[in-house]
Amino acid sequence: MQLKEYIRMIRKRIWLIGGIVLLVCAVVGVKNVYFTPQIYEATAKLIINQTPRPDRAGVVDYSVVQTNIALTNSYKQIMMSSAIMDQVVTSFPDLKATPSALTQKLRVNTAGDSQVMDLTIRDLSYTKAVKTVNAVAKVFKRQIPSIMKMDNVTILSEASLTEPAVPVNSNPAIQMFIAFSVSLLLGIGLSFLLEVLDDTFKNEEDVEKELGLPTLSLITKMKKEDRRSDGSATTPKQVGEGQYAAINQ
Repeated sequence: MQLKEYIRMIRKRIWLIGGIVLLVCAVVGVKNVYFTPQIYEATAKLIINQTPRPDRAGVVDYSVVQTNIALTNSYKQIMMSSAIMDQVVTSFPDLKATPSALTQKLRVNTAGDSQVMDLTIRDLSYTKAVKTVNAVAKVFKRQIPSIMKMDNVTILSEASLTEPAVPVNSNPAIQMFIAFSVSLLLGIGLSFLLEVLDDTFKNEEDVEKELGLPTLSLITKMKKEDRRSDGSATTPKQVGEGQYAAINQ
């Protein structure tokens, strides 16, 4: 019975739910098409790896590997420092960027206990993102020997301009699905709220449900045309009109 009641409440205000869903989906669609700038991402990879000693050539030295992994955290901080960002701006003036702007765009990540560092730049232009991330990787590799007194950084891969430029912040299908789901839940919740706040009686079923007693009679609302006089209606008579019996009869 409760399930039937819920379905009745939803069907009663289906127009409200549908209107909210259409409105929210339309707003999200227009925002994605006309008001959301497309952001592109480019990634370069570096590896931290010291040159093994001649007597250990061809043998994996796990102590050296652990040292390289420990250095990655320090290298993250060095890469975000002004010592690297200033050199990038000076060496690549065509980027037309400031050190603070580069720091905000740059993301440096490592996958667990890995010697590989992922450098990621996001920009409104894919070409500029590729050039910027490659510039940071080259300057970092060049500056590390003078900063750390060791040459243990190698560029594994640079970002390529030939790869397809796909925006990372544009996925209309997922965004529309989220908008539809949220608006549908919002519409159903608002319908239930209005039903709870509405304490008026709409029909005899509401009265029977509230009082627990059967309805004996019902007075419907009369329209104007129902109150008009028709040919079969009785015409009011004046006093003295009509047939009457005399006293002497």
